[in-house]
This record gives sequence, structure tokens and C-alpha cells, in this order.
Amino acid sequence: MSPHRFCVAPMLDLTDRHCRHFHRLLSRRARLYTEMVATGALLFGPRERLLRFDGTQHPVALQLGGSEPHELAQAARIGERAGYDEINLNCGCPSERVQRGAFGACLMAEPALVADCVRAMRDAVSIPVTVKHRIGLDRVEDYGFVRDFVGTLSLAGCEVFLVHARNAWLKGLSPRENRTVPPLRYETVARLKRDFPALTIVLNGGLRDHAVALAQLARVDGVMIGREACENPWMLAQVDERYFGERGPRADREETIEAMRPYLMREVTAGEPVRAVLRPMLGLFNGLPGARSWRRTLSDPALLATEGPRTLDLALQALRASGGAQRARTAELQ
Repeated sequence: MSPHRFCVAPMLDLTDRHCRHFHRLLSRRARLYTEMVATGALLFGPRERLLRFDGTQHPVALQLGGSEPHELAQAARIGERAGYDEINLNCGCPSERVQRGAFGACLMAEPALVADCVRAMRDAVSIPVTVKHRIGLDRVEDYGFVRDFVGTLSLAGCEVFLVHARNAWLKGLSPRENRTVPPLRYETVARLKRDFPALTIVLNGGLRDHAVALAQLARVDGVMIGREACENPWMLAQVDERYFGERGPRADREETIEAMRPYLMREVTAGEPVRAVLRPMLGLFNGLPGARSWRRTLSDPALLATEGPRTLDLALQALRASGGAQRARTAELQ
């Protein structure tokens, strides 16, 4: 099986190191990605803070944003030394801020430059260099565009492509709208796999359900799920069994909470805001009775300020008072 059979997408302001630690408690096999880190920030900014992560997170990939081959090579080398298992180049982000930095989705218009970036990074590191991209730019739905983009990068040595199955509309849409408005075209990604059978093609975009994602594995090598993994993180507890035929690490949600507790205490003792460490857990009981009480308690500024890590216990008490914990265990046994 491809090590990219199931991935959690890199998401700005979401997949920070605390989120990735929590996700790893739910799945041993899901491949995790950092938020995008711009090369300038990595080369000239707070490098240690940007790269720090818990060693239990492997396999974990560092996503870079940049367009200058030499700088990307330097950043990739730093990422490898920091212990990451993969370097991923962002060619999919459509935000205007990223465009002003001349990277992200707009790089798809310059495949020769991206190929130079891939070569420079591959020469600099011994770990895989991968690319995340869209299937087109603006409203032009020409398959030849993405086919030639992938073909050019494959000649530069890239073997893994994480493909968001929407165009990136560079003008007129916000980044959020770019995740929903351009139509999904899964067939285009499947066609890439047929045309490049030796490459690893991972499908991203609009996947929120395991049944739908698993069905796509008949046509591609892997799937990448984004916001659903953060909004409904318990879905990750099914990944190891459903995608890899292995038993997952946690039997129920409360066991996961207990597994998170030592990390919470360690990080808060080291000076991390308790809110930042607890934030990835907000959606743990989504869809179950008491979920609102859990979220409200866990994110209450006054409680976080006065109770600190004990806010986790108060949230669990609020959940139990509503009967949500018992119903969660019942749902997990079914």
C-alpha cells in the first residue's frame, strides 16, 4: 500500500503541531502535513518555533511555500535536519497574499520554474519531495494543462502529486470560496493516474466521508481529507482499520482524552497557551448529544484563564451531565 493512502491535508491556522499530535493519537498510519511555511519565514524568521514538533508525529511532512529554487533547497535541507519525512511544495493555495509572494497556485502557470524548484530540493535532501496542486487555473478546464504540468515535474524527479480536484480561481474568490465554488472534477485526477501509472496520485477536495474516499481508491493511490478531519476528528480513529487493515490506537473518545492529557500538561508547563493545545479537540464529540456543551466549555476564555488544563475535566463533566459521553461509547461499540 502507498504510504500516502490516507493523508490529512495541510491547512493554514489548523494543522499546527498540537493538532498533528492529537491526530496521531487517533491514527498511526495517516500521513500528516504541517501548515504551509514560507521559505522567507523559515530562513529569516523564528525557525525553531516554526519547525518544532513532537517526535511521535511520524510520518509527517513539511509543506513549503516559495518559488526561488535556491531558497527552497535551503529550506528543504533545514526541514530534513529537523526530522521531517517529506518536503511538499505548495502549488495550490489561491490566496492573493500568496500570489503576491509569487508562489502557491499561480506557480502552475510556470511549470519549468516549478521543475527547477523540485530539482533543487531533490538535490538538497534525501527524503521525498512532493507537490500539492490544483487541476487548473481560473475557469479554463483544459486537461492538457494539468497533464503537462505533472509531466514536466515528473521529468524533474517528482513522483508524488497531491491533487486538489478543483481549479484555482485567482481573481474574484476568497480562499474559502476557492474550496467550494470551482466544481470538483474527480475524473480529471483519475485520468492523471491512468496517464501516469508509475506516479503516486493522491486525490484531495470535497472528501468528507470514508465510503466516498475508499471508493476513489479504485482509481487513485491515496486520498487526502482536509477540514472534515479537524471538524470531526474522530473520523481518524477509523483510518488504520479501514484503509490499512490494522487496529487503531484508541478504542473510544475518552481514552483519547486521557492520552492527550500528558501532552497538554507538558506543553502548558513549557509556556504554551492552554487554548492552543485544546483547540484541536473541540470537534471530538461532534454529532453527539452534549457536543455543544463540550465545545463551549473547552473554548470558554474565562475558564481557560482561571482553570488552565483543568478546563479539559470541566468540559468532560459538562458532556457527561448531558449523557453525551455514554452515548458516544454506545456509538463506538456499534
